[in-house]
Amino acid sequence: MQTLRERILQFYDQKEVDSQAFAELFARFITELNQGRIRAAEYKEGQWIVNGWVKKGILLGFRHGEFKDYSLNSSFRFFDKHTYPLHPVEISDRVRIVPGGSSVRTGSYLAAGVVMMPPAYVNVGAYVGKGSMIDSHALVGSCAQIGAHVHLSAAAQIGGVLEPVGAMPVIIEDDVLIGGNCGVYEGTIIKKGAVIGAGTLLTRSIPVYDLVNETVLRASADAPLTIPERAVVVPGTRPLKKSAFADQENLQIQCAMIVKYRDAKTDRATALEEALR
Repeated sequence: MQTLRERILQFYDQKEVDSQAFAELFARFITELNQGRIRAAEYKEGQWIVNGWVKKGILLGFRHGEFKDYSLNSSFRFFDKHTYPLHPVEISDRVRIVPGGSSVRTGSYLAAGVVMMPPAYVNVGAYVGKGSMIDSHALVGSCAQIGAHVHLSAAAQIGGVLEPVGAMPVIIEDDVLIGGNCGVYEGTIIKKGAVIGAGTLLTRSIPVYDLVNETVLRASADAPLTIPERAVVVPGTRPLKKSAFADQENLQIQCAMIVKYRDAKTDRATALEEALR
């Protein structure tokens, strides 16, 4: 893998590349991504680390890809770079992609037991762990990392990031429930077992008020917003008091709140049904 990394970095710094050499290198690179053997980010020594060279490899595919018509017929029109066709999925992968308009781009990884309900989309560089559910109208953005037994409810949006190459993608750890119409963006990390209530938005600029521990969670210049393990987060508002007009109109601005940490009642309410998998 070290050799693959070195060659990707070498190609990335070159303006002109040998087309045959690039094709062979990129085919190997995409295969490693599709099999989950390399990732845009991974957990090492107690923290999440961005693999910038993997992002550079993905960007190489866009830089040197040629525009191609993938259309099957007049009813299914599909145009993209020749380096990014649909993800190859076989019955032996034990992944269920229910018909109805879902797409998985090559260069992403779906572990055994993943279920996709239509329509949903998984972008290049994403990683989805075993037994996770991607519900209707949900998006797994480029390079987002989704753990095992995660439920992305209907219309959940997990933001993606390719540039800058050092930027942390969104991380959703194991056993997390993301409610319907949630948006998780800008490198937010959601730790194991957390529950994000329907309609919650999590970004670098939205504070999260921990009502249990009476603290405020925010992203910093050096660290992303991180939701603690087993936290139960819901949408909220806070007063906007930056002007006399805001005070006069009693204006509110969006925030999120940790109202409790998971207990037996929460576990029963969010239990995943293995029968569906």
